[in-house]
This record gives sequence, C-alpha cells and structure tokens, in this order.
Amino acid sequence: MRLHPDVTTTDTADGTVLLHLTTGRYWQLNATGSTVLQGLLDGSDPEGIAAELASRHGVDEAVTRKDVTAVLDQLQSAGLVTA
Repeated sequence: MRLHPDVTTTDTADGTVLLHLTTGRYWQLNATGSTVLQGLLDGSDPEGIAAELASRHGVDEAVTRKDVTAVLDQLQSAGLVTA
C-alpha cells in the first residue's frame, strides 16, 4: 500500500492531515486513523494492524478489524492510497 503520488501528509497533534494536490481536497485522520494509515504504508496487513490496536487499547479484535477495514475502504475510495 502506498499514498497516491498526488497526496501529501502532515502529522498534527491529533493525527494526520492528507491533501490531494490535484483536487485540493483534504482529509483529517484521528490518532487511530493515523496508526492505520502508517501501518498500511509500512507494509502491515489490516489484520495485523487490527490485532495491534486491540492489544494496545484493550478492545475486542473484531471491533478493531471492522474499524481498520472502514478506514482502508475510505482511503481507497477517496483515491488517497493505492495497492
């Protein structure tokens, strides 16, 4: 997984902001969304990211798996990341 070539990111105190330079649209990810994005960019699979989040936050892994899938789907549908 990698960022679309026209997307830049900036880390903030609360997460990450992504800007698509071609469209001018931007998105803000909270800290958990940023963790998901960074994990994907580092080559982790969604299941591994979900397991890490579940362990870190003491949440059921089924919940984090659903959340990770939702973030990934939104990033892909917005054209921010490519496989």
